[in-house]
Amino acid sequence: MHKLFRVTAYSLLILILFSGADTLAQTKKKKSRSVRDSLRAAILSRDSMMRSLKRSDTSTNNLLQKVEYYTSAFNQIKTNLSKKIDTVDISTQLPSYERRVNLIKPLIDNDKSSTLRYLYAIRDILTRSVDQLDLWQDQLADINSKLVQNQTDLNSISRDSVLKILPADSSLATTFLIQKIAIDSKYHKLDTVNKKLMVKIGLLQNRTSSVYIAILDLKDQIDFKIRDFSIRAFSAEYSNIWAMKADEGSDFKTAFTATATMNSKLFNFFIGRDIFIHLSGLVILLGFLFWVYSSRKRIIKTNDSPETIFDQAKYVIKYPLVSSCILAFTLLPNFYDHPPVVVLETFFIILIVALLYLAKKTCAKPLFNYLLWLFILTNIYCLSNLFIQVTNADRVVILLLAIASVYISIRFLATVRKAPADYLPHTGLVLKTFIFLEAISIICNLFGRFSLAKIVGVTAVHSLWLAMAMYYIVQMLMEALFLQLEASKNSNNLTSYIDFQLLKNKFRSVLAVLASLLWLVMFTQNMNIEDSVFTHIEDFLTANRSIGGTNTQFTFQSVIIFVAVIWLSSITSKIISYLYDVSAKHKHDMDVLKKKNRTSTLLIRIGVIAIGFFLAVAASGVPIDKITIIISAFGIGIGFGLQNIVNNLVSGLILAFEKPIQVGDIIEVDSRSGTILDIGIRASKIATSDGAEVIIPNGDLISHHVINWTLSNNNRRVELVIGAAYGVNIEKVKGLLNDVLQAHTDIMQNPAPSVLLHNLSESSVDFRVLFWAADINTWTTLKGSVLTDIYDAFNREGIEIPYPQQDVHLLLPPDSPLVKAQDKEKESKKAKPEEPTADRPDQDQ
Repeated sequence: MHKLFRVTAYSLLILILFSGADTLAQTKKKKSRSVRDSLRAAILSRDSMMRSLKRSDTSTNNLLQKVEYYTSAFNQIKTNLSKKIDTVDISTQLPSYERRVNLIKPLIDNDKSSTLRYLYAIRDILTRSVDQLDLWQDQLADINSKLVQNQTDLNSISRDSVLKILPADSSLATTFLIQKIAIDSKYHKLDTVNKKLMVKIGLLQNRTSSVYIAILDLKDQIDFKIRDFSIRAFSAEYSNIWAMKADEGSDFKTAFTATATMNSKLFNFFIGRDIFIHLSGLVILLGFLFWVYSSRKRIIKTNDSPETIFDQAKYVIKYPLVSSCILAFTLLPNFYDHPPVVVLETFFIILIVALLYLAKKTCAKPLFNYLLWLFILTNIYCLSNLFIQVTNADRVVILLLAIASVYISIRFLATVRKAPADYLPHTGLVLKTFIFLEAISIICNLFGRFSLAKIVGVTAVHSLWLAMAMYYIVQMLMEALFLQLEASKNSNNLTSYIDFQLLKNKFRSVLAVLASLLWLVMFTQNMNIEDSVFTHIEDFLTANRSIGGTNTQFTFQSVIIFVAVIWLSSITSKIISYLYDVSAKHKHDMDVLKKKNRTSTLLIRIGVIAIGFFLAVAASGVPIDKITIIISAFGIGIGFGLQNIVNNLVSGLILAFEKPIQVGDIIEVDSRSGTILDIGIRASKIATSDGAEVIIPNGDLISHHVINWTLSNNNRRVELVIGAAYGVNIEKVKGLLNDVLQAHTDIMQNPAPSVLLHNLSESSVDFRVLFWAADINTWTTLKGSVLTDIYDAFNREGIEIPYPQQDVHLLLPPDSPLVKAQDKEKESKKAKPEEPTADRPDQDQ
């Protein structure tokens, strides 16, 4: 019976295959079905038949696809396990972090570790450890997620029912069993390896998490001790210095050994990290050197007397390496996040050595002598600042250092007062501040507040040297910029037209503000109040506030951001306008395209300010719907008195788009004439011929009658009226005038000059002379030259140039006294004979 059933099934299979072949032949005749679709339909039909026989729950094609898919999946999992699971670094370095926890915990519990520098050093180590553990935890979590995904894929393979049913065909079953055995072997190997790795990664994660939690606990303890130290620093930690007790501090030898060990470890730990920041300091040093040397080389090549230029850059030209060191080692400590004190003091010593050398070469001798003594005291301060434990000897040393600093500073201040111009600017103010801080250090040390005394004393010397460094940095940057501009003067690039004196006044003030802010940041770092200060500032700026109890909230941070972005956009627009101005410097013969480009700066400036406004709104976090309030308030302002301002603003936009006038045009408006220097957002500037600059609102340029002499070209017609006396030959005068016009090569020939008989006036025959000047800027000179030549030609040809004359006839009555007097005078002359004189001989003679 079973055999009969099998024969029947095979017969049905053959019939189905033939019917599938017949169907395939028919589909070939149909253009709508492809060969690939027909084969897929046949496979589906065969799979449907075999499932109907209940002999297997899969098809041959599906089985082969499953085997191929799982083989590929195993290979992918094997690749992941071999390449992406790398925990060697974590496994080798994690024990050192575990030992670090065991070493730091007793140090924190030790009551003698009471210096603030010591606490900060431990906290820096813990902070860096937390950062590294964060990276490791993320790395392990990523590896664990991959392993979990691998295990999920492996479990899905083991649960797949397709691989558990043997095909009915004996040859297919044999092939399937061979492949299934291979798949099972790979499965068990990969499953074992993956589970072992999951266990290994899990253990590493547990150990890492345990160390991470322990370090966080230690960090909380350190933060508590720092807060407690800050409170105790303002109270009497120790007895008065004249009543010191031997057990109040650590033994000096023990403290020195612990300090040397701790700082050497911190320095080695720091050197091996932050490689890119180390390189950034080298880049600053070498970059500034290259900038100075390249500018110096170009100046020597392009200038006949470079010494006159080099005399104005006395720092960067004569001492380029020292200048680069001052710049690099002043800025470099700010690139690190809480570097160890030993590193900061190392950078600081290098900085003050460079400053002392520069002072010796460039400053007055009394200033150098003062800095030399201060240099010695500063080195002792720096060594004392490295101590991690308090000793009685340290208290005495800090007191003596403060007294010595005050003494030499008071003496030098008296010298400065005699001739303050011989020293650096603000030297007196800096010395007074230094003396004040050192006096506070002395008082605090005397009355048992040693920690505060040490902090103030160290901050005082650091701040004085840093103030000096900031002054030199501003000078060096300005000198380097000066050399750059001088080196570019003989080139055709944009920097060759920049006025250094104008740029100096603007740029120096910006650099001075930045240097002052950087000095304040360093001051807070030396006072160890950087974190608390910036935390309070952040809390103040980010606190939500409301206006008049309304729902409208704001923060001072958003206000500052808004104002800053608007200010930056305004500065950017001014810089763009300035660059356009310097690009057109000494170019009075601007063509139409150049004038259009310069006029387009108004559009650029308006665009920059508009973009800056929307960026300011977005950056400050002001909701867009709140802008409607501002617009409404602006509309009310227009109604109450801003009409003229808005009119000028809109007129500026019209001028920018329509361009009826452009920068460089010569115009006349309201009896004022001149050259347009600038078209601003609200008003425009016109330079008159007498040297004045007239500010005209843009509204007047739109609403009033404006004559633009150079809208399409720079030509101008010149008209002269020349008079000749009556009786001249008209054709001769015309020919003479034409000869004069033809002799001038700067008179345009197209349109050609002309001479016309203009008028017969009372005293002259007037001729009208018309000619064109190619450049309107030279028409007055040309007119004077032509008039001079006409006068010389008339004078040479004997042509009289008449001037108005009038004869006045006076008629008086006969009985007038004046007539009678004249008659008597005539009678007396006739009655008196004329006597000969020696000077006038007689006519007969």
